[in-house]
Amino acid sequence: MFVAEETPQTHAAPSSRKNDATLEGKVITITGAGSGIGRASAVLMASRKAKLVLVDFNTATGEETLELVRKNGGEAVFVQADVSRSEDVQNYIQKAIETYGKIDVAFNNAGILQKFQPFHEISEEEFSRVIGVNLKGIFFGMKYALQVMEKQGYGHIINTASTTAIRAEHSLAAYTASKHGVAGLTKAAAIEYVRKGIRINAICPGGVATTLTAAVPQSLQESGYVPEEFPNMRIGRYAEPEELAELVAFMASDGSSYMTGSIIVADGGLTL
Repeated sequence: MFVAEETPQTHAAPSSRKNDATLEGKVITITGAGSGIGRASAVLMASRKAKLVLVDFNTATGEETLELVRKNGGEAVFVQADVSRSEDVQNYIQKAIETYGKIDVAFNNAGILQKFQPFHEISEEEFSRVIGVNLKGIFFGMKYALQVMEKQGYGHIINTASTTAIRAEHSLAAYTASKHGVAGLTKAAAIEYVRKGIRINAICPGGVATTLTAAVPQSLQESGYVPEEFPNMRIGRYAEPEELAELVAFMASDGSSYMTGSIIVADGGLTL
């Protein structure tokens, strides 16, 4: 392993390692905050003193998360947005700046599933819908957060990809393509901004017990295909959203300060 004799002229490492897990004072945007990993991450990071900008397409569930955060003594605002629309993303980024004056971490987490179906049966509309939210939504979230972070001279972006970012999944071609794209955007941006004090990483959950995945068994039955690993996850169960939230909170903290361009798999052994 090569060890540099002299530290390159770049942003210094954190001066203290004592409180790397704390999020106190950090302003964090979270898309898909109305349920699942987004909601669990919001509640956990608020408990660690982060100030949150909660974003979701569904106003009702987004405001439920806001209420949960506030009931637990956390500080947050909610913004309704369709992440596939550039103007909506710019709006919540602007709301973050107007409310808190900065963005330390952008957690681009919003995503949708596609119907399990053969490649040749995927409609153009379905392909565009999945790519629009899962890939274009990540692109917009990164683009406008990066504009803020470059002016600040620091920041961290965390993207939610999937195990389908590193392997294909049967009957999920559009979803697989979108998540491969998320991994690509993450790595490409990490290279560009690594010397600008900005880090970009992605997490790859496997099966997570959320409202998004609740419909998967029925969709699989309708498609006529059940992957061999589906009935018997290697770790024996789906992840709870709170387990993934712990990973997100760590990534948002200074404890992950030497990580950028990482595609982090947390899948209970699914891809082994």
